[in-house]
Amino acid sequence: MAPAVLVIVLFRLWPLLLGVNFSLTGDGDRNGVVVGLDNYVELFADPLFLGALRNVGWLVLLLPVAVAIPGILATFIYLRVPGHRFYRSVYFFPAVLSPVIVGSIFNLLLSFGGPLNRLLDVLGIGPVDWLGDSHVAMFTVVGVHIWATFGMALVVFLSGFATLDPALLDAARSDGATLPQVIRHVIVPGLSRTIQFVFVTTMIGMLTSMFGLIYVMTSGGPGGSTYLPEYYIWIQQGQMNRPAYASAASTVLFLVMLVVGLAQVSILRRTGRED
Repeated sequence: MAPAVLVIVLFRLWPLLLGVNFSLTGDGDRNGVVVGLDNYVELFADPLFLGALRNVGWLVLLLPVAVAIPGILATFIYLRVPGHRFYRSVYFFPAVLSPVIVGSIFNLLLSFGGPLNRLLDVLGIGPVDWLGDSHVAMFTVVGVHIWATFGMALVVFLSGFATLDPALLDAARSDGATLPQVIRHVIVPGLSRTIQFVFVTTMIGMLTSMFGLIYVMTSGGPGGSTYLPEYYIWIQQGQMNRPAYASAASTVLFLVMLVVGLAQVSILRRTGRED
């Protein structure tokens, strides 16, 4: 017990506290000088950072979609639809690709004169500026991220299905339950812990693993509309050379992830008890 606690303190809590402490100091001419909450005040007055937090809100709203897609596909694979072995490999394939490669591919597909817009033109639908319209770009990047990463969640769901009691499914089928009823009353309650895990890890992935896609596809644009806190932190640390200010943004990102994660687990547990 003691070694485990020591590892957590040394490699988790101590660096976290150092980062929080560093966020209370200044950059540049005030390097090393304690500035209190000045970095946080500046942070919440920056429209780019507020826009990044607003985009986090969109991610939270889109999270059920990101979880439902691999969950439904895993259900079909578990129920052994024709070709389920082939689909399992195909669905997982994008998960092994680098975000840089995925972003480059979709940059070509989604360019204004690209194949997708040409297809829309054939169908009589006007072209969409997928990456150049500030009202569309964030949803485009999130959609590509979901496509690229849902294979991992699919594997987790399939692992969860391995723990599901087949007798319950057989009993539901014997009682004449439809597929939606089986999903609602047997699969979802039986996989409640797996669903909780996928919700939390998918949200963490959205908040901490979209840097590569944003960098390649939009570079935060147009007009900062695709900024996320992670990308904002990199700009401040890597481009503006403001490590203390970036630490303040990192602390806020950590708190956001903590609050969102705890809220998700609480809601899902309450839903599970109601079922």
